[in-house]
Amino acid sequence: MRKDVSGWQVRLDEALIQRYSASGDWPNKTLADFAYELAGRDPQRVTHVFGEQRCTVSELLAEAEALAAALQARGLVAGDVVSFQLPNWREAVVIDLATTMLGLVVAPIVPIYRDAEVAFMLADAGVKAAFFPVEYRGFDYAAMMERLAPQLPGLAHRFPVRGGGADSYDALVSAGLLLGQRPQVDANAVKMILYTSGTTGRPKGVLHTHNTGPLRLKRAFESWSRGSEVPGLANVLLMASPVTHVTGQSGMELPFCSDSRTVFMERWSAAEALDLIDAEKVTASVGATPFLHELLTAAEQAGRRLPSLQVFACGGAEVPPALICKAYEVLEQCRAFRVYGSSEVPLTTLGFAGVGEMDMAATTDGQIADYEVRVLDDEGHPLSIGQEGEICVRGPAMFLGYGDPEATAASFDADGFFATGDLGRLTPEGAIVITGRKKDLINRGGEKVSAKEVEDILHRMPGIKEAAVVSMPHARLGETLCAYVIPQAGSEQLDLDAVLGFVSASGVARQKYPECLMVVDDFPRTASGKIRKDRLRADIRERLQAQA
Repeated sequence: MRKDVSGWQVRLDEALIQRYSASGDWPNKTLADFAYELAGRDPQRVTHVFGEQRCTVSELLAEAEALAAALQARGLVAGDVVSFQLPNWREAVVIDLATTMLGLVVAPIVPIYRDAEVAFMLADAGVKAAFFPVEYRGFDYAAMMERLAPQLPGLAHRFPVRGGGADSYDALVSAGLLLGQRPQVDANAVKMILYTSGTTGRPKGVLHTHNTGPLRLKRAFESWSRGSEVPGLANVLLMASPVTHVTGQSGMELPFCSDSRTVFMERWSAAEALDLIDAEKVTASVGATPFLHELLTAAEQAGRRLPSLQVFACGGAEVPPALICKAYEVLEQCRAFRVYGSSEVPLTTLGFAGVGEMDMAATTDGQIADYEVRVLDDEGHPLSIGQEGEICVRGPAMFLGYGDPEATAASFDADGFFATGDLGRLTPEGAIVITGRKKDLINRGGEKVSAKEVEDILHRMPGIKEAAVVSMPHARLGETLCAYVIPQAGSEQLDLDAVLGFVSASGVARQKYPECLMVVDDFPRTASGKIRKDRLRADIRERLQAQA
């Protein structure tokens, strides 16, 4: 363990640094270093596209320098944490670059989060400066930040984006301050804390360094283009995932360290995606299951074959094999495949993108690349090929711990393997097949929702004696939330509208709202009294099938 300049404890020592530096997996450069090198070679390279905005590396660097100088003038120093809760906007790229220049830690927060989640994350990360939209999609973020400010004494600066006054993003970058000489930034220092749902209901801050971050998608594209007969494969990426997720963050950083361009969608629309892919000659996309499903449906209905699209890496929610096979039928030359990873261990697998590999692409969660993977039983013993157990992972793109040292200690074994909480098996071809989850998380279209977090809210609702939240099948999202509740004796009849009103008043994101309510007298339980959630999941599946 090593104490980072930010104050967090990270799983880093000289042996690990030497190992991954020698292998070339850690380049010992920051994102800003890559951007400056690219600007030196090709200053007018268009690296990012946001609607009508086509951003060159020189433009983004100049704006990032101005922002970095303004942040420096406000007293922010290496190790301080800066958050941004932004959609897929140009400003997010600039903030990411500017914080990297100063050695600040960036804390992306998903825009769908509301008071409860945002307050926790800002406090837990010790955020000193926060960027947020004034308003977006009908929600007043400025008012939320005003409400939260009294309970966040460490939050010294609030910077509204696309609006605001003297403290706005626009005011900072137009102040005319000069950065001067850039500070020396250690590539092994923490660069990002990214929050993910935990099984306890408290989000966990995932710590990545400059070295563990920006090259993860670059390595993937190199793998996907091997053996391709199409020049320039995967050099234009369509990114609809939020830049506040690990996938979107990777897509945001990729153009600075590889020969690529990222085309962003602010909000997913299959019809718009068709036009963007053809107009921008998009060659690759990475997204959740609903994106692929809706893209194929729209393309088939419109008779569009999307000839430029070569690769679609699909993950997050469960990916039906038939969906992968359909991509081969509907699109002219696109290879779709399943990949597996998480915020902690991004892109553990890289899918099967080769000629003749459609069956493996459809029936497995991808071929392991750049990681070591073990499958362990409940006692921590390694299992053989084909046996089901917990997937445990170690590799150069792996995070270096959580913000909470206790969570870190509980998640790693003595050999440095991270226990993912996912159940699966290995195949003789070196692929992973995910079979279930050991952790009590619901995967709603790629968004992980803690069942316990929602249960804790329901347990505070008058009239509910006990609640159990489980996943239920959903045609578009893969799965969503079903709440089973036992009412208090003598209470008024519970209905879904009342439950939704109570959950909404708690201030959590809409993704955590149950979409089905089952009122029962008791739950199936083990001999020790533990709720049998497997039976509840089976029950709701059977009910839905009976209604079909």
